[in-house]
Amino acid sequence: MSRMARSSRLRAVLATLALAVAALAAPIGATPAAHADGVTPLQPVPVSSYQSKIVNDGTTVYYPTGVTGELPVALLLQGGKVHRQYYSQYAATVASYGFVVLTPNHKRLNFVDVDYYTSTSQVGETLAWMDTENATAASPLAGHIDTDTMVLLGHSFGGATGLSIAEGACSIPFCTKLTFSLPPEVKAGSFYGTNNEILGFYPAIDNLIPVQLVQGQSDGMAEPAQAESTYGVIANGPKQIVRLTGANHYGITDVQNPSGAEAEVGPQALTQAQSIEAAGRWAALWLRAQLGDASAATYVYSTGDAADGQVTVTSAP
Repeated sequence: MSRMARSSRLRAVLATLALAVAALAAPIGATPAAHADGVTPLQPVPVSSYQSKIVNDGTTVYYPTGVTGELPVALLLQGGKVHRQYYSQYAATVASYGFVVLTPNHKRLNFVDVDYYTSTSQVGETLAWMDTENATAASPLAGHIDTDTMVLLGHSFGGATGLSIAEGACSIPFCTKLTFSLPPEVKAGSFYGTNNEILGFYPAIDNLIPVQLVQGQSDGMAEPAQAESTYGVIANGPKQIVRLTGANHYGITDVQNPSGAEAEVGPQALTQAQSIEAAGRWAALWLRAQLGDASAATYVYSTGDAADGQVTVTSAP
């Protein structure tokens, strides 16, 4: 199938997912919260999941239940030392808007520490998984993966890895091989609690794909000011920063201070369900907009900021 045909089919599938399921039950782990005005945009769909492996990384796969077309894949790059199990609610929320979301546990050496640390190598490994899984008759997603389309999600260290991927750069500590180049299948990224601060400096980010930052305004680990400075050095649009009031660094994990991870110092005013829903919705609709979904683009660029009292948004073309 040509890329143009895939793109047309993708838009049709996304439109069907958005409009045809208002009467269905809420997705597992992702019950949408109402906006300030009581309206939930682009009604999500129910989600299913199963276990897989990407090379040696145990991976949970989340996908819309009953999908009949091809869907893009969202690779979720976990935060440093955060087990993938703590992203179940967030991953399900993003998947409910029309994505196959993958949450691999990527354990490796990072300087002197062996723990969960993402790397640029996961992009190529995930693309290979997509091709294999799509061709595996026994897979729930056989024939349903758009193998030409990957987007990125990231949290904290994983988001910083995502920024490095967005540049097509091999930079320490994110690149574990000698070189890295951005594959054409990678279309956009959305990163939570992320910045590129190095000893008080913010190197220019010459991104090759659209980038969104979602920033909890109560984050005491990756601070809001650091996200603002990072947004300022993202050289190329489209780009967006979504400021989520009342959320802290672990606003997208199932619990505060996941076991084994660094402890947050900033309190969270929102419930976990509220912050996960809001962050997942904005990430999913931003990514859909970059893939050509006109309704999602209207929301993230025009109507969403005013409708959602939890956020303030800045965008650049």
